[in-house]
Amino acid sequence: MTASLLRPAAAEFLRIAGAVPDLTAPTPCDGYDVRGLLNHLVYWGPWLIAAGQRAEPPSPGGGEAAFVTDDWRADLEKQTETLVSVFGTPSVWTGTTSLGSAAMPSAVVGAMVLGEFVLHGWDLARASGQAFHCAPEAATAVYESAVAMGDQARAMGVYGPEVAVAADASPLERALGASGRDPEWSCPQVG
Repeated sequence: MTASLLRPAAAEFLRIAGAVPDLTAPTPCDGYDVRGLLNHLVYWGPWLIAAGQRAEPPSPGGGEAAFVTDDWRADLEKQTETLVSVFGTPSVWTGTTSLGSAAMPSAVVGAMVLGEFVLHGWDLARASGQAFHCAPEAATAVYESAVAMGDQARAMGVYGPEVAVAADASPLERALGASGRDPEWSCPQVG
């Protein structure tokens, strides 16, 4: 069950995020440096939580502004724990919900949460030169989700063009490629 994959993926995501030394480093997530990617995560987390709770979304405010302040690690940890608590309940993955004004299957939103932990965890790991560990089952679930929503995500600018990977690529490499990331990407600042 995909809900059971969240806690270990979230733990690895938080381990990586907590050790990021340079907020100005580029990431493999096109258009984002580390600070920008963290701002993106802190901005969209409440939207995902609201979708899981089937509650009103937060006010859009000023978009992905400067959420990363002195306490960003504690804020991100609290938000991540809330996401795991909400989406770690299997019943949350059934039925439909809304992400803002868009109605969609709840399982799609749950898969988005898992994808945030895995894909953006990898982004942050690459940006900071850290090793990233992902269970093959989690990577496979993210790959399947990336393939299922790939065309729409690319049309919305969420994913870049698909990156071809080797036939014997790992589940994580396949997920990265399907989401428009080059598994061989390395941060020029890390070397």
